[in-house]
Amino acid sequence: MNENNQRSGLVSIIGRTNVGKSTLINQILGQKVFITSRKPQTTRNRLLGIKTKDASQAVFIDTPGVHAGENRALNKYMNKVAFNSMFGVDIILFIVERLLWTDQDQLILDRLPKDGLHVILVINKVDKIEDKNLLLPHIKNLSLRYDFTDILPVSALHEMNMEQLEDVIFSKLPNRVHDYPKDQVADVSEKFLVSELIREKCITRVGDEIPYRISVGIEAFLRNKKLIDISAVLYVEKLSQKGILIGHKGERLKSIGTSARKDIEVLLDSKVMLRLWVKVKKDWTNNLSLLSSFGYSDD
Repeated sequence: MNENNQRSGLVSIIGRTNVGKSTLINQILGQKVFITSRKPQTTRNRLLGIKTKDASQAVFIDTPGVHAGENRALNKYMNKVAFNSMFGVDIILFIVERLLWTDQDQLILDRLPKDGLHVILVINKVDKIEDKNLLLPHIKNLSLRYDFTDILPVSALHEMNMEQLEDVIFSKLPNRVHDYPKDQVADVSEKFLVSELIREKCITRVGDEIPYRISVGIEAFLRNKKLIDISAVLYVEKLSQKGILIGHKGERLKSIGTSARKDIEVLLDSKVMLRLWVKVKKDWTNNLSLLSSFGYSDD
């Protein structure tokens, strides 16, 4: 491929919590790379997904959902990561949901760069709008709030208008040499992806509070000819949370491990032996040194 004909760019995906950012990027990439759930604040880090089509390569930045009203160190970290992702990029995808417009959406809008950057407004989950006649007036109203390059209604979950969105994104990529091999789809380690899959299974199997108090650390990741042997620790803040995560006679932890192992085997294309432990790290979501040790650092 002639490098002079290549196009490449950074595409930041930003939006409030639970608007479907990770689902959208997984659909564009054509496979599940980043974890998803119906619970807000599932994504915690700045994650890169890569899509290469012919001479064009888009590098998508999946970010934590912007949220207000939480003052713990972890929440401040996630908001900082999200807002910082809007700078040094070529395109911003601002994701909103259906006919909703919230204080968090306005907070993001107020922070959008005003320097002529391509900002595409994506209205996700339009399949859930009962009266579709309300969509066009909503789009017109939003177009008055900011000079968006494009406004596209989509349903990432049901792949509605996703090809059109992808075409718009790739049409705006600048002339630039590719940074990644054409077959690479993520810029994170296998260990990180494994830890995220385990955390996803935790999130879907516990109540409303505990998901935000769970972190996953990979203690061992050993390959041999027959399988990959993985040991992971699930960190919580309280002894009571540990009991809930383990469940009666260990049944919940066993369910988490079984479901995670199946997804990890698909991800790594190998048989996997997965061992899980639960440990208490008191108040880790509000402890800067512990946050850094778990990988939540400004670096």
